[in-house]
Amino acid sequence: MAQQLSSPVPPAKAGEVLRTRYADRLPASLGELTGPTSGPVTLPLHIAWSGLRTYDLDRPRQRMSLYRTVLAEGLREDLTGLLDQRLLIAQWPVLRTLISRHVRQVWEDAFPRLAARATFPAA
Repeated sequence: MAQQLSSPVPPAKAGEVLRTRYADRLPASLGELTGPTSGPVTLPLHIAWSGLRTYDLDRPRQRMSLYRTVLAEGLREDLTGLLDQRLLIAQWPVLRTLISRHVRQVWEDAFPRLAARATFPAA
């Protein structure tokens, strides 16, 4: 008879792992988001390893794409150096619908100001 191996700790659910990964990258405050507000921005390869890497922040769709990519793939220093607090808050009502549930939950739990913007149109 084959012996069954068991672990004293059940494996973490994928959603919990993702939320922890995103939470560990968060800045301490939205005020730390001091990235550029206009012009072209080229993402490093560890964030954008294929496809478009340079985005024009003066073009709303490209700005939204950059923010979506950085929120999903960026490290803490990428978040603080590539995202701008004012732009993130202004875009959040739409941006939150374009990012994963796990990213959205982590950011809204950490920053209630974003959650409060969830039902208001972007300014």
